[in-house]
Parts: sequence; C-alpha cells; structure tokens
Amino acid sequence: MIKIPVGWLQLKRERARLVIAVLGVGFAVVLVLMQMGFREAMLDSAVRYHQLWHYDIALISPETAFLVKPQPFSHRRLYQAAAMTGVESVTPLYAMQSRWKDPRIGDTRDIFTLGIHPEDSVFQLDAIHKQQSLLKKRDFYLFDRLSRPEFDPIAQQFAELGYADMELNGQTVTIAGLFELGPSFGIDGSLITNVDSFLELVPERGRGKIDIGLIRLAPTKDVNAVAKALREYLPNDVEVLPRADFIAREIDYWNASTPIGYVFNFGILVGLVVGAIIVYQILHADVSDHLPEYATLKAMGYSNTNLAGIVGLQAFILALLGFLLGTMVALALYRVTASATLIQLTMTPGRAAIVLALTLGMCIVSGVMALRKVRAADPADVF
Repeated sequence: MIKIPVGWLQLKRERARLVIAVLGVGFAVVLVLMQMGFREAMLDSAVRYHQLWHYDIALISPETAFLVKPQPFSHRRLYQAAAMTGVESVTPLYAMQSRWKDPRIGDTRDIFTLGIHPEDSVFQLDAIHKQQSLLKKRDFYLFDRLSRPEFDPIAQQFAELGYADMELNGQTVTIAGLFELGPSFGIDGSLITNVDSFLELVPERGRGKIDIGLIRLAPTKDVNAVAKALREYLPNDVEVLPRADFIAREIDYWNASTPIGYVFNFGILVGLVVGAIIVYQILHADVSDHLPEYATLKAMGYSNTNLAGIVGLQAFILALLGFLLGTMVALALYRVTASATLIQLTMTPGRAAIVLALTLGMCIVSGVMALRKVRAADPADVF
C-alpha cells in the first residue's frame, strides 16, 4: 500500500490556499528569472564588440569608462607596441556616437560609429569581414540591420534600392552593405566605415588620435607575459588589457559603476522576499489551522524533527510547483521581451539551477519560521 505523505495531504485539502501559494512562489520565480535574464542580457550585449574583434590584447586610454564613450590616445602607443617581441600585428580603431537624422520627422538619434582600415582583419564575423572591401570608397558604410526600430528607414531603403542614403553629423553618406549584430543597453544602432570617412564626421579630430588599439600576438606567445612587458614598456597614458580583462572591465562598468546592476540585483532580492512572505503566510496559516493535529502527534511521541519534516515537505512541494510555473511563464516572457527589445534573453541550465536553489531556500526558510508555533506548542495547552 502506497503511503501518501501527510504534508501533501494537508496542502491538497485546502486547494484554494495551495493555488494561491503556488502562484505566489511562481510570481517570485518569474521576477527573479526576469531580473537575472535582463542582467545577463545587458552584460552580454555590452561586450558584443569586444568578443567579435580579432585580437589578444587591447590598448585604451585610462580615462575610457566604457566602449560607447572612449577617450582618444596617441596612435604612437600602438605602433610602439608593434615593435615588441611576440606582437604579430596591430589594428587602430576609431569609435564614437554620431548623430543620425530621421528623414521622417527630422529628429536626431545617436548611432555608434566605428572607423577601421578596410584591409585590416578586424572582425571575427564573416558577414562583416566579407563586406569590408565595400568600405574602400569614401563615405561608404555598413549598417547593423538589427539596430533598434528607430533606424528602420535605413534598412527599408536598402531593401528597396540596394543602398541607402542618410544624413550623419550633417553629412550625406551611403549605406553600401548590411550586417547583423544587434543593440545593447549603450548602443541603439551601429555603423562601420573607413577611417577617412570617420574623420570627415569630426573634422577637428586628427588621424593620430585613436580610441582603441587591437594587438594580435604570434600563436606561441603568452598573452599575460606580453601584456606585462607592454605595461612596463609603454607610458602610463594607455591601459594594456588582455582580451579577458578588456571584457571583464566593460562588464564591471555596467554591473558595478552604473545603477543598472544595482537595480537588477535589488529586483532579485525583492522577488525572493515577496515569495518568502507569501510562503510563510500560507504555511503559518496551515500550521495554525492544524495545531490540534500537530499537538496530538507530539502527544503520541512525534518529535519536533518529525513535525519539521511535514512542514518541510510542504515547503519543498510549494517550491517545486512554483518553480515549474514561474519558469514556464518566464520563458514566454523571454520570447516577448527579446522580440520587443532585440536583446536576446535565453534560459541557461545554470541560471535555472540557481533560481531553483534560491526558491528552495526561500521556501525552507519560510517553513522554518512557520515551525516556531509547532515547536512551542504544548499538547496540554492546546487541549
């Protein structure tokens, strides 16, 4: 004969209470998963360029806070680095936010613009690498067709004519090709052009000032050892960052130096607190309603540990059901959000495992708090 656990029988007996508890836990799970999803999507999108460039070490100005607003430094530093043993090639990059004018309403919007030498192998993305030859012509650009919808007129005209003319920093330029990258929290849209065309957008800027220097090493060279040698060799007006450190630096900026990381982390905490309160209220009410039964079990010789097992099972069941419900809802919201924002949100096994552990912990803590009344109950007082 199969023995049905007492904890499940108690939960099932009050169906309305069970539904409310599962919905409450599910709401907390959805909130936590959405906050974690947004946070990871933000950080992943923030380093999209960092990951696609072909390099081992990056040079930037120490005054550069994050990619979208770089501070220029002398290109001499990059070519000094080129003379170091182990350096195979160097690539200068020019970057800034340009002003694009919407032909429909005349408003302007920022669009991230990158200047490169067309002959350099900058990107580890075939769609861009194959079209870099188009950039040999003055005022020719590549446009990220996954930019935010505000830039749709560019993609629409390109689809109709095979090219698109647009106004950028008050100048007319031509979109000669498309690539797919996508926006981030700091970048709404992206353009790539040659260095000459880039400098025409900012006449006051000299060619000798670059924003990022990419260094590729010979395959046998140790990245950290070369980076250390470069730090000792170059003046302190540049920062030498191996690829992993360059990516980590950008992530740290968005996660720790802006309110965004704090907001997402706080949202996770709020979700857990809300869920814990709901589960505690449900379990506390259930314990109060069945206090005579618990007292009877204590009179029969059941220990507080045995009774804790009953309440603990209830907490586990609520956590599992709420997690399953919340995960299904979050997956649907991930798809809706990704479609609306063009920022990819994905559910990873690691994230699901972390949220399941947090949910179990939240429910167990609530169960332990609800048990205080059972532990203090004296059968003689109850009856």
